[in-house]
Amino acid sequence: MGSITISKRARKILAGCLTTLIITSFYFVDNMNGLRGEITRCRAGSSEHCTVFPRKIWQIWKTDPLSFEERDLDMARSWVSRNQGHRYEVLTDQHDIYYVETHFGPNGFNRPDIVEVYSSLTANIIKADLLRYLVMYVEGGLYADIDAEALKPIDRFIPDRYDEHEIDMVIGVEIDEPDFRDHAILGQKSRSFCQWTFICKPHLPVMLRLTDNILAWVHGLSDKQGKPISELEMDFDDVITGTGPSAFTSAVLMEMSMAVGHNIDWDTFHNMAESKLVGGFLVLTVEAFAAGQGHSDSGNHDARMALVKHHYHASGWPNRHPRYSHPIYGEVERCNWNKQCVHEWDENTAAFAALSPEEQARQIASKQAAEELEAMAAAEVD
Repeated sequence: MGSITISKRARKILAGCLTTLIITSFYFVDNMNGLRGEITRCRAGSSEHCTVFPRKIWQIWKTDPLSFEERDLDMARSWVSRNQGHRYEVLTDQHDIYYVETHFGPNGFNRPDIVEVYSSLTANIIKADLLRYLVMYVEGGLYADIDAEALKPIDRFIPDRYDEHEIDMVIGVEIDEPDFRDHAILGQKSRSFCQWTFICKPHLPVMLRLTDNILAWVHGLSDKQGKPISELEMDFDDVITGTGPSAFTSAVLMEMSMAVGHNIDWDTFHNMAESKLVGGFLVLTVEAFAAGQGHSDSGNHDARMALVKHHYHASGWPNRHPRYSHPIYGEVERCNWNKQCVHEWDENTAAFAALSPEEQARQIASKQAAEELEAMAAAEVD
């Protein structure tokens, strides 16, 4: 029998397939290093009975790991390789409805309102936000966006000085720019916790509070637009405030306040030099989950306290839910929270608003003509 020669390309493909199979073994099978005992402790209907965080890693994506692109596979590898005592699982577009119906239908928590709204939603980013809260309410563990890379093991997420039994949730600061709190566009986004990565115990009231807030917001938007939920139109700010970081932050601050018996606002977490435990919520500094942003004193990914690196390659949803863009001066978010840049944008747009309608139209036409010439010149170069 003759020998078989495998090309370099074939060997590379084979190696990639083997890596994928290793990851999907975590996807389908529990790692049994202490997991059975932990699941027993966390199975009751309250987080009070869950003494430690479930050793599970959850992600949500369009496809299962067998169909991941290489960049998504790299991100998945980072979580699996650094956390070999954790189960890794991905909820996909093919299984999300079944999951929600199973856990929130008559044989689960019996919340037909949740099932109805989730099944009616067509905006993928809204469904992804809502689904992560539902999964974390049911399961607990760690949630991470598909484009988030683990820089450190999950065991490093809780500093040694804290007792895991006294913590219900681990979150990190994302944006800490309270000087912009009164800005017409940036204000609602200027103070927020990160929701692309967080850890929680199952059945936390804050996850259900957040879900109920989203349901009320969706129905309110439906009434306002006079459209069914499946036809709702949403811009960038609708997403941020309705289901995204702003909604997440508001629910967390409310739950903190109820837990400690007095009002907790953003001032508690402004310019944090180290983590804080408030009402069962361990809040990490901005460097932990949101380093490298270029604002909020976020530091860089090489820092000792940087735990996660967000690559943003899965964040294409703003193209479908655009930000407000001034016809002459564009999006204020492009300033990336630079005070001088935002001040100039505010002054320029205010001056434009003071012009006559005829002059505004002339300037817009002039800008459009210049952009068309630039596009033609670029096309000729190509």
